[in-house]
Amino acid sequence: MCGIFAIFNSSLSPDELRKLMVACSQRLRHRGPDWSGYQIHGSHGIAHERLAIIDPESGEQPLVSPCGNVIVCANGEIYNYRTLYDELKADGCEYNPATGSDCEVVIPLYQKYGMAFVDKLRGMFSFVIYDKAADKFFAVRDHMGITPMYYGHASDGSIWFSSEMKALHDQCSTYQQAPPGKYFSSEDGEFHQWFTPDWLTTTESPSETIHLAELRDYFVNAVRRRMMSDVPWGVLLSGGLDSSLVASIACRLHKQGSNSGAKAFVGARLHSFTIGLEGSPDLAAAEDVADFLGTVHHGYTYTMQEGLDAISEVIYHLETYDVTTVRASTPMFLMSRKIKAMGVKMVLSGEGADEILGGYLYFHHAPNGSEVEPPQAQP
Repeated sequence: MCGIFAIFNSSLSPDELRKLMVACSQRLRHRGPDWSGYQIHGSHGIAHERLAIIDPESGEQPLVSPCGNVIVCANGEIYNYRTLYDELKADGCEYNPATGSDCEVVIPLYQKYGMAFVDKLRGMFSFVIYDKAADKFFAVRDHMGITPMYYGHASDGSIWFSSEMKALHDQCSTYQQAPPGKYFSSEDGEFHQWFTPDWLTTTESPSETIHLAELRDYFVNAVRRRMMSDVPWGVLLSGGLDSSLVASIACRLHKQGSNSGAKAFVGARLHSFTIGLEGSPDLAAAEDVADFLGTVHHGYTYTMQEGLDAISEVIYHLETYDVTTVRASTPMFLMSRKIKAMGVKMVLSGEGADEILGGYLYFHHAPNGSEVEPPQAQP
């Protein structure tokens, strides 16, 4: 994923602000090694560290509107951007994108609908918008907080936004996560809820019958949308139910050519990846699934010592000491380095299924439906 960084209402001169922007944004370069972009507008600065997935040749950021008044800096992917361009055209908005970036659609959407446009987006994203003509700015985080975003306040009254805390921690007196499903507006200095599904505030457990055919259709379409890529990609495969289903659907769609021109590595066959300690059951199970699906499979092993050696770097990137998170992320970190070395820049995985569908054992041990429900989000 890319790295975004912004400072608004700084007391520094433009030259000093640019130097600070470059120094802080460099801390995020591991997120976006392909290109760095900076925009300075008076007391405001916006920076982007790019990982090029869509339109690698011309999709550099920050993105600027043809009139020069709207600047956007985004991390993530907007899966329905083509549909949104069609909707804009049907609504009388003629816009000729300067790039093939999926995130550029934010510019005409904002110009046409104001901040009401955010609810039209389907994807995972965090971005900042600077409206130069009105001298106001916004910071948006996706509905579930899939992409990270932090904000902080410095002693000079400036407000900072960043994909990671490491660009803020020694510069801001306070900093914290931006809430998912909300956007910050400089007009009142507050976060506003834009994602408002019924289940967000309900206290009742679901009671409707599950329609498995409908669930399958949603699942297949979700995988199809996430196959959007202009660079080589693959699938993570543990041999478990979740990743195996994702890999199976991706293989079928890839063979059908239903992936919007996405490049599945080099050649016609999809590549799959797994990692484990020597003798790990995941390695054997993943090999069986890969053989069944016909993927080009890459099974990696690592030692306990290699895992221990990587922990400090894993913690640095995760920005947490949570034991469960660090333990699960260490082999993923090692495997990601292997995958990157092969020229693959994007992978699909089965993450999140256990949380959504109650796959963990403690869900099954819950005494009643209300105990399964997560704590209610604060307004």
